[in-house]
Amino acid sequence: MSTPKVLELDRAGIRRARSHAARLGKPVVAMATSHTTVSVERATLRLAGLSGADHERVPWVNHLVDAVRDQVGIEHGVTTPVWDALRRDEAPDLLTLAQKASAGAVTFQIPEQKGEATRARRAAMAAVRPGIRRIDRQRAARDKQIARLGDPKQRPWIYLIVATGDIYEDIPQAQAAAREGADIIAVIRSTGQSLLDYVPEGATREGFAGTYATQENFRLMRAALDEVGKELGRYIRLVNYASGLCMPEIATLAGLERLDMMLNDSMYGILFRDINPIRTFVDQRFSRQIHARAGIIINTGEDNYLTTADAVDAAHTVTVSQLMNEYFGKEAGLEDWQLGLGHAFEINPDLPDSFRMELAHALLARHLFPNAPLKWMPPTKHMTGDIFKGYLLDGFFNLAGAMTGQSILLVGMMTEAVVTPFLSDRDLALQNVRYVLNSAGGLVEDFHPPRDGFIQTRARHVLGEAIALMDEMSTRPPTRGWSPLLEAIADGTFGHMKRPADQGKGLEGVARKADDYDNPATTLLEEGK
Repeated sequence: MSTPKVLELDRAGIRRARSHAARLGKPVVAMATSHTTVSVERATLRLAGLSGADHERVPWVNHLVDAVRDQVGIEHGVTTPVWDALRRDEAPDLLTLAQKASAGAVTFQIPEQKGEATRARRAAMAAVRPGIRRIDRQRAARDKQIARLGDPKQRPWIYLIVATGDIYEDIPQAQAAAREGADIIAVIRSTGQSLLDYVPEGATREGFAGTYATQENFRLMRAALDEVGKELGRYIRLVNYASGLCMPEIATLAGLERLDMMLNDSMYGILFRDINPIRTFVDQRFSRQIHARAGIIINTGEDNYLTTADAVDAAHTVTVSQLMNEYFGKEAGLEDWQLGLGHAFEINPDLPDSFRMELAHALLARHLFPNAPLKWMPPTKHMTGDIFKGYLLDGFFNLAGAMTGQSILLVGMMTEAVVTPFLSDRDLALQNVRYVLNSAGGLVEDFHPPRDGFIQTRARHVLGEAIALMDEMSTRPPTRGWSPLLEAIADGTFGHMKRPADQGKGLEGVARKADDYDNPATTLLEEGK
């Protein structure tokens, strides 16, 4: 699908908006690079090959990082004391070390002699490098499969969710959806997993309102989609969630098992899960560095703002968040084609001209980010349980996607407000998408709203409000001593959620880096080695 170039916007204003995004983002990046978290350190140990869990399903990476933190802290990085302990023969290998540490049978230290510290760091680098190399091989394997099987011939890509709670039930549903035309399968994550400060181990069958994100579940679904992709002659993409308290670890596991997209928004966990802002920004930077290396497309969460704030009044906050996600993503190494920035069809359908405003908002996003694979989200807030009206609303959503050149279209369900969708619901939803795209997909070439008409004027208005908000955020006097973006988040600027930087879940897992901090994974990711 071609990208429409039908809006006439103030180019100087767009440049000013991106300049504001950089000004707001730089202090946050400085904060992220000067801190580490327990999840960043656990992700590094996972790259070194540490996996498995005890009889109570507590992962060994948690045991090992907790033991290091209790004895010497994590501000130096955990790899130096861990590989120093291995060099001192505290244990013969990493797994045994973690097991002994869980029983309090290991003494950790920060080597005082420079030579000892250097040798521990070299050993850690040698252990972590194979994990990064495996991510590289998985990216190459994806490219090879796409070259052999091909990508979907049309855009937008059709994105469909499965979420039974049981990975072995998800697999046949995902394969059936691919056979019916889905290009992307998202395994929605079990409710509440974002608040777990550990990653469950193994294949799981008991998720509530979704399926747990685990390495084994990733592996099983990836294999199933590869199988059906060969059958259909096209590559089927797999999505999961790199968010919450274990964002870096889940991103790492996704890279190791060749997932293709990850929900990875810079502020979603802060606003909607009350995760500490500092923890979130530190974790998201590492996770996005992993995504950049793995060739994973991120999906951001701007659609969520419109479920707690009005989609008309708060439209400009979506644009601001998109610009911030773009800045943070590119700073972490993501390219334009990996920036699946979010927006949504959430205006009250009873409002006059609601569809015209939806077109304006969708075109604005498409115009501001012409090379990004935007993720267009279906109506949810105003789905009432009237499945006939819901089916019509989803048809309008699909039509807006066709007219405005969206890249990733999440399939809306007419039973959104009633029940978790059955296979028959998904089949009807896919029929709706196919009908609209087959009959109206070319409208992107013909749709040119008048220069000073309603749609152009609305898009300019939203952009102007976004620039004004970023102006205000950049210049407001700090009242708490935090960076301007953190002040704005604390004030409830996004989604009407007030989240102070000194509160929220996971703050106890954050540490300011010491001068001798070392993390071989970060070094390899930043140096591209």
